[in-house]
Amino acid sequence: MTRNATGLSFGLIPILAIALGACTSTSEPSTPDDLRLSGGSTTIMDASSDAFSQPAPNLTADHLTFHKDGDAAFEAFFVSGGPVQGGLGPVYNNTSCRGCHVADGRGTPPEPGEQLASMLFRLSIPSSEPNSAPNPVPGFGGQLQQRSIAGVAPEGNVQISYAERPGQFADGTTYSLRVPTYVITNTYIPLPPNVMLSPRVAPVVFGLGLLEAVPESTILSFADENDANGDGISGRPNYVTDVIKGGRSLGRFGHKANTPSLLQQSAGAYNQDMGITSYLFPEESCYGQPQAAKSSGTLEVDSVTLNAAAFYCQTLGVPARRNVNDPTVLQGEQVFKDAKCASCHIPSMRTGTHPIAELSNQLIHPYTDLLIHDMGQDLADGRPDFYASGSEWRTAPLWGIGLTALASGHTNFLHDGRARNLIEAIMWHGGEAQQSREYVRQLDKSKRDALIKFLESL
Repeated sequence: MTRNATGLSFGLIPILAIALGACTSTSEPSTPDDLRLSGGSTTIMDASSDAFSQPAPNLTADHLTFHKDGDAAFEAFFVSGGPVQGGLGPVYNNTSCRGCHVADGRGTPPEPGEQLASMLFRLSIPSSEPNSAPNPVPGFGGQLQQRSIAGVAPEGNVQISYAERPGQFADGTTYSLRVPTYVITNTYIPLPPNVMLSPRVAPVVFGLGLLEAVPESTILSFADENDANGDGISGRPNYVTDVIKGGRSLGRFGHKANTPSLLQQSAGAYNQDMGITSYLFPEESCYGQPQAAKSSGTLEVDSVTLNAAAFYCQTLGVPARRNVNDPTVLQGEQVFKDAKCASCHIPSMRTGTHPIAELSNQLIHPYTDLLIHDMGQDLADGRPDFYASGSEWRTAPLWGIGLTALASGHTNFLHDGRARNLIEAIMWHGGEAQQSREYVRQLDKSKRDALIKFLESL
């Protein structure tokens, strides 16, 4: 087996078969376009609390070994000193990848009185250059680190409070949306008055290699920046800094599609979330700040470990859809289409060629277009991120969303977890999605319930 600079192997024959018999409760036959196979041949038939944490079943033996190495890297806890897993901080948000992505699932805001764990806050100040990278805040950088090693002051903390906003469906059924307020507290130095703040809960990490393998041409074919077809939907790509290739590349990952590859995403998380330096980000996250005097000046995670962690995210299996022939699910799927939700949450696409052969040429059902869309002022963070404006967000993939309660232990959705369930998430949609939201608001309860049941089947 040979590996390139990212530690990924080439020339290995993927195992394209997937076992559907004993792993699933249905006797329906499998076909190449089987809607249960959300991740194509990477689909896993596990609907347990471990559904987000299984390796793709088509991995070769060598790739499965490397995946397990990545799993160990993903779980490893860093400390502030010592010969093993040293280098934490000086300031940080968490001590491991798993600390934010619990069971490889979706993060959630803290309960009152709890410290941030699977949620972080990006920071920046306005830039005079359009479509530029976020402008770091002097003394804080681009992310608030609320923890620190001994002898170093953390950058600050965040207080979160909510107010209820009542609403009503056309049939008289009431609902309530919780409106968050974020206040940064106990900063080690004052923040500038023009600071821009963006909350982000940790996203799921399964299926990411497949999204990386979708051809750029496919993603661009979904774009309609000037709304040429007049449907009110004008998704567009985000082009972002690519530290591996140099220059700008298409953004695919992160809530604003601000990262082009999983290797860069992994290195950035090590650096910003844990204060761990690597060959891609060799400077501490607090470089130029007083805390940087405590840094060692050495690379704190080696390239093999970094590449293994990225490979782990690339090769996690995608949970299978369930109940695809249930009449209520089928009714809900039609509601999803009639509401034009599928204009952004595009159900199906095919991957192209990827260095990991098992991810190549797969028919997948992620329910995303990987584009950024204006979601309205209610969801706006007011913080530009390359081409994404302060009200634009990447279309979140929906595959696996019905297993969130079981695998992640909660049902909080959207970029900051403000929605407590799927219907609240829908009713927060605005901007380009306002017509879809209003369509749902006009539905009777049976059709709303069918729509939710469809989403829970994904």
